[in-house]
Amino acid sequence: MAMECSLPRQPLPRAKKHLGQHFLVDAHYINRIVAAIRPEPGKTMVEIGPGPGALTRPLLDALKKLHVVEFDRDMVERLADEFPGGELVIHQADALTFDFAQLGTGLRVVGNLPYNISSPLLFHLAEFATAICDMTFMLQKEVVDRMAAAPDTADYGRLSVMLQARFAVTRLFVVPPGAFQPPPKVDSAIVRLVPLPVEKVVYRDHKVFADVVSRAFGQRRKTLRNTLKGVVSEADFYVLGIDPTRRGETLSVAEFAALANYRKHAG
Repeated sequence: MAMECSLPRQPLPRAKKHLGQHFLVDAHYINRIVAAIRPEPGKTMVEIGPGPGALTRPLLDALKKLHVVEFDRDMVERLADEFPGGELVIHQADALTFDFAQLGTGLRVVGNLPYNISSPLLFHLAEFATAICDMTFMLQKEVVDRMAAAPDTADYGRLSVMLQARFAVTRLFVVPPGAFQPPPKVDSAIVRLVPLPVEKVVYRDHKVFADVVSRAFGQRRKTLRNTLKGVVSEADFYVLGIDPTRRGETLSVAEFAALANYRKHAG
């Protein structure tokens, strides 16, 4: 059944540029995003950065209880005033440091993420992958393209590898600037991330894997022989069947995992 968005009870607030705020106002896209999320009563859902509540209202209508993490004190006060009954559980906190594990397991995480903190926030959320059922976010289209990129393409990089090693990443659809107030200068996109089962995670040690990936993309134009010098030897490359003259952007997630796992084993 299609969910219809409801209008806010208060005038739209002034967006705070330093917080990267762009408020979703287009009813068509609000309804389309909620339909993509598919809120289910009985599931624990947390919305990051609800702002004035464009997604919050239809989600709450479907769920009857919703957690939100909001950094902006003014937005917290606005939400508390509009939803005084306790069905909206407001956590005034920085999502970059928020402990999502405190909300339990089987979490569904959604939100219109601030463009200026999107990558570090995604890495933070990845730390809670075992507690998460799925995540549906609106992000800058360029970031979503990087998240879902295939090896040996211009968008493929550290973000692609680190997220795809832990999640199935699916780009859903584009949201144009005109759907926001004030309109951003770029297109946005909706993306879904579903944690991979533990047995499907290809690396053995997250820190070693992250280090190998970071080194490989630290100087994109250099070969693996140079970027991983002192970490992976010529003999190691030979054993793994990976050509050391390749660049990091050409390696699959599985090949990065093979390098990291071998390094962990050798260490």
